[in-house]
Amino acid sequence: MGWLFRPARPAGMLTRGLRRIADPRFYLKAVIGLALAGLVIVPTVADLINAATRTAVGEAGDCRIFRVVDGDTVSLICAGEGMISARLLGFDTPEKYSPGCLSEFVAAEQASWALRMLIRKADRIVLRREGTDRYGRLLVRMELDGVDLARLMIRAGHARQYAGGLRGSWCQ
Repeated sequence: MGWLFRPARPAGMLTRGLRRIADPRFYLKAVIGLALAGLVIVPTVADLINAATRTAVGEAGDCRIFRVVDGDTVSLICAGEGMISARLLGFDTPEKYSPGCLSEFVAAEQASWALRMLIRKADRIVLRREGTDRYGRLLVRMELDGVDLARLMIRAGHARQYAGGLRGSWCQ
């Protein structure tokens, strides 16, 4: 009678693989992993490549655009000053970190990538400082190859003209 209560032999590799593919948790983990890569890892690598290959010229010295925070905010590393958060002037993009709806978040990601690509393609980047805002960010007007960045972002449809004051909603 002892043979009746013996444990079954362990499942083979093929059986374990089929069980994993049939388990919905496998797909949930895959989606979370892809989202993490797409929203965190890939943009970080793109920003590091820009920082390593592009120098921005300014009145206070050369800076590197270390990170694109969202479509109208960047982090700069400037000689003698360290890391500085800078708000780009002349335009407004959708909010990435406090979006009002899903379409605003998607538009914010598109604006961030558009800014990264414009910086990547530019041969000459010029920064003009124009004070600080109420959050302590440096206010900067950026030119890429002699053209105002605000004009490029607005023309591409990723931004609206903005000179301060109340901002409109990006949600439909």
